[in-house]
Amino acid sequence: MGNISMDQRKLERLRVRYQGATGGDIDNADFRKAASLQFSESDRRKWPFADPATFLDAPFRPDVTELPDLGGIDVALIGVPMDLGVTNRAGARLGPRAVRAIERIGPYEHVLRMTPMADVKVADIGDVPFRSRFSLESCHADIETFFAKVVGAGVLPLAVGGDHSITRAILAAVGKDRPVGMIHIDAHCDTGGVYEGSKFHHGGPFRQAVLEGTLDPERVIQIGIRGGAEYLWEFSYASGMTVIHAEEVPQMGIAAIVEKARTIVRNEPTYISFDVDSLDPGFAPGTGTPEVGGLQPREVLEILRGLVGINMVGGDVVEVAPQYDATSNTAQAGAQVLFELLCLASSNLKRHEIRQS
Repeated sequence: MGNISMDQRKLERLRVRYQGATGGDIDNADFRKAASLQFSESDRRKWPFADPATFLDAPFRPDVTELPDLGGIDVALIGVPMDLGVTNRAGARLGPRAVRAIERIGPYEHVLRMTPMADVKVADIGDVPFRSRFSLESCHADIETFFAKVVGAGVLPLAVGGDHSITRAILAAVGKDRPVGMIHIDAHCDTGGVYEGSKFHHGGPFRQAVLEGTLDPERVIQIGIRGGAEYLWEFSYASGMTVIHAEEVPQMGIAAIVEKARTIVRNEPTYISFDVDSLDPGFAPGTGTPEVGGLQPREVLEILRGLVGINMVGGDVVEVAPQYDATSNTAQAGAQVLFELLCLASSNLKRHEIRQS
């Protein structure tokens, strides 16, 4: 075999450009925008394991809740540590803390080529303040009041729960003036009725939201549904929701699912709700109601990336119960999905900004 030599002229060009360069010395405009958020000097950046943890390492601004415009932020990251609505294993009240503790999510989304923290003003504004740790009904009232203030200030809310019952209360705020559509990724449709005297449990938030007039069932798609509770989800079909079961996902393909979702929600206000139990428990065991045969994280990320540009008005990540997952993989998945939701929110806010200018 002959000798394989490197192009010496190319090598010399690389040496001239990079031999004395630091890690933050970057030419590509997209990469440089992301790096500018990370490096305070040419080669120094914040340690990911230092200082108190926040969602996606965003600035911690609980003080803005006292301001009428929420300090001029565009997106509020909000913890909702409440799991009084669970029907199986408790523990999702610790979800916000677990997702905040995840290091090194973002700042760059390489598929969408986005750096959302550089494009919109984002803050972790803390957790919903609850009056009672014992009353599910009063917790729902507190969530609705808190999110109504956020929405009223013109700020887009992204929540981390908590059990899935929280979404009914969030939709009561987000859909107050007009019913919204929804892209719902979950193992369960969560359209059950009143059980044991309660309509606020995590198995029925979307039936209640439809009946309250805050959710338009004709503009709802539910993706990843499976398991033995199918008989409880009659309301999804009766109301006109579109249901895609987990086994249909590889049959249809991600592109077809994305196209269907975009067709259903149209260009109208849409909420995105992600339950971590949509993932197969092999990837995300840390949840209260795991169902075997679920989605892969890569499938969920591909679906979300395909939704860029939709008219997104809010979203959530729910049902992370970290004590059932010694690996922290479940919280890792939840944090990554939260980042993808932030990218979708940023894209929508930038689109509206361009239209208004």
